[in-house]
Amino acid sequence: MTDLARGMAVGVEEEFHVVDLGTRQLVPRAGLLLQQLPPDRFTQELHRSVVEANTRPCTSLEDLSRELTGLRADAVAAADGLGLGIVAAGTVPLADPETMKISPDPRYEQMLADYQALAREQLICGTQVHAEVRDRDLAVAVTHRLAPWLPPLLALSCSSPYWMGADTGYASFRSMVWQRWPTAGPAARFESAEEYDAMVDELIRSGVISDPGMLYFDVRPSAHVPTVELRMCDACPRVDDIVLIAGLFRALVSRELDALAAGGPRSAAEESVRTELVRAASWRAARSG
Repeated sequence: MTDLARGMAVGVEEEFHVVDLGTRQLVPRAGLLLQQLPPDRFTQELHRSVVEANTRPCTSLEDLSRELTGLRADAVAAADGLGLGIVAAGTVPLADPETMKISPDPRYEQMLADYQALAREQLICGTQVHAEVRDRDLAVAVTHRLAPWLPPLLALSCSSPYWMGADTGYASFRSMVWQRWPTAGPAARFESAEEYDAMVDELIRSGVISDPGMLYFDVRPSAHVPTVELRMCDACPRVDDIVLIAGLFRALVSRELDALAAGGPRSAAEESVRTELVRAASWRAARSG
């Protein structure tokens, strides 16, 4: 591990499904659960069947593990009193889109109007990892350099073989559902933050997305904090798997920052791997884990 990686803060956003403990069915009761949880650490998501937990930035993976474990314990304790269960997985086996509801938020309601079936069927949970990169030009440069190394991180996280009561044959069917969004997948190379932001503005003007938060690339400069954000992984049943993924992602970011600082050439692997092959590798990771 480089000195940069040791000092680099890392944080995690972890999404959980809310299920009925009796029926094991996905239920739109996240609002009740969120009333029992601290609003600075837990928030709603697109569907009322999902709650999101947010760790504080951590420079130590041991601290990150404690954060994740504590947030899960808080969510489980709140759910138990309501007859609910918390599921840390990309999908749950028993879900009926006809009974689900969008969270009460104008942004989410607009997404439902704009994307229809994509929004109605977004019954999935992911894990997002943030690695601190305060210079936005560096964040943009690192984003594309990371692309060839991300499919193994998806493979490590795979936890969603079931979809609407059926075994899909995929280790991560969540990622298949996710790829339907118009801005999902690997990002192209950008020369600067200015060029990247111009692309975002064009997408907003086109009406394809309504705000920068709807850039769903596998990895992206965060829209609201000074980080590079990994977005392609399933929610994970085991905290240790999240910590492993976070540590590996932080190390990859650190390595590429070091390479940029040294002014060296782009790696041979990065130069030779095409976006089409990165997409194919991501599909293989989702299919086979």
